[in-house]
This record gives sequence, structure tokens and C-alpha cells, in this order.
Amino acid sequence: MLPHADISDNVLRSSIRACSIQFAGHAKLKIYGTLNCKSGKRMKRENRMFFKTDDAAIKAGYRPCGHCMKDKYQQWISLNK
Repeated sequence: MLPHADISDNVLRSSIRACSIQFAGHAKLKIYGTLNCKSGKRMKRENRMFFKTDDAAIKAGYRPCGHCMKDKYQQWISLNK
């Protein structure tokens, strides 16, 4: 888990290109999704967290986004009823 506020834009871009960052999450809402998600792009920098894998996000207590990760979100709902 890597807070957006703690890294520079250049490091962020190179980390995304190197695939060491593949998912982003909202720290307060505990929701994560793909870097292309329309909802995720509207997050404030201070609320955004980055993850290398979806497993890392789940272990940190985040749930999948209902917009960009519909299948994983439906699985999460069925497991958390």
C-alpha cells in the first residue's frame, strides 16, 4: 500500500509503466479499482492509495469497485452477506 501523497508524479508514472502499481483505492471509503476507473480518477490525491495486486488491496481491508471490477465486486458481495 502506497499513499499517493507520499510519491512524486515522476515516480508514480515510472511505477505504473513498470507494473509495480496496478490498482488504486480510496483510503476513507476502503474501495479499490483499476487505474482506468472513471470513479477512481475523481479521487483527491490525499485519499488515493496504490496497490501492486488486488490481493494486497483486499488484505488491507479494501473492497472491489462496483464500476470497474463488477465480477470481483459481485464475488465480494456474495462472500460478505
